[in-house]
Amino acid sequence: MGRRGTKLRDLVGAIKDKASQSKAAIFSRPNTLSLLRATTHNLHAPPNPKHLAAVLAFGHSSRATASAAVEILMDRLQNTGDASVALKCLVAVHHIVKFGTFILQDQLSVFPLHGGRNYLNLSRFRDNSSHVTWQLSTWVRWYAEYIENLLSTSRVLGFFLGSSSSATEEERVSACWTSDLIKEIESLASLLERICAQPELDMSLNGNRLMGDIRGLVGQDCLSVVNEVSIRVTEFGERLSCLSFVDSVELICAFRRLENCRERLQLSSNLMKKDLSESFWDLIREIKEKVGQEKEAREDNLVVALRKDKGTESARFGDRVLKVDNSVRFSSGRFASNYMSSMPFVGST
Repeated sequence: MGRRGTKLRDLVGAIKDKASQSKAAIFSRPNTLSLLRATTHNLHAPPNPKHLAAVLAFGHSSRATASAAVEILMDRLQNTGDASVALKCLVAVHHIVKFGTFILQDQLSVFPLHGGRNYLNLSRFRDNSSHVTWQLSTWVRWYAEYIENLLSTSRVLGFFLGSSSSATEEERVSACWTSDLIKEIESLASLLERICAQPELDMSLNGNRLMGDIRGLVGQDCLSVVNEVSIRVTEFGERLSCLSFVDSVELICAFRRLENCRERLQLSSNLMKKDLSESFWDLIREIKEKVGQEKEAREDNLVVALRKDKGTESARFGDRVLKVDNSVRFSSGRFASNYMSSMPFVGST
């Protein structure tokens, strides 16, 4: 599609937006109107902050109003074939996760009722209208999967990522079971891996403000992930002597997954600052080495214990071997006669 085709598409999109908004205004549907204004067909402009604020404001109303707002948002997301509309719907969902009230977040977390894999159902999304929309479709699929992972990680943590203060979280983490902390750090590693799977920004999308906003939101999440991981890694440093062998193995595997993200994160300047990056990786390397040393020490102690136990069992077995001069007297005459008949007759010629 050339420049003329792109202009025609933009014009058609603008007409659709105007018609939809006028219809919502006529029928007095404030939820729908606010959402339509936040999710226009414009390929380049991100959602207006004022319109996103209007969507978030429904979280200050009743639970029924918040539920209706989330349902309208999800319906628009899953029924559109336009890449720009889909991306803006996902931006609105992302804003609810990061900045929404508890009521709005709660309605999002239970929609649909069972959640699960492919929560947003956009793994096959394609917009073939132009080269640009084709590239944006790749971002739609990745962004939807990322938000699914973000919601899943938030369930594991027990709160929406970025909504808890560091001081409060440190206190909570110190009271958690070790097995629960390992699950949390594994989930955080999974989210960081999804961040690293962010598509390359095509030349046609350079300067696209919508993409800039999305990358900015994800960059903020990346810093929150680093903070949450750091709190837990520091806590594991205090629990080295309490870690079981299985805990040590699982933890080292999680640390390796995190370290595998290092190169990609360092290449993406919008995700992590260099000074923060270095201190984060140094912390992970230090604790991983200490956990590894504790694991090796336990392995050595286990080997020594097994060898000692094996030697003890061998000695005991030797004491139990029957000898001629130390035979056992049996109460059964049949067993005794059979045993003695097999012995050589002393003094025979």
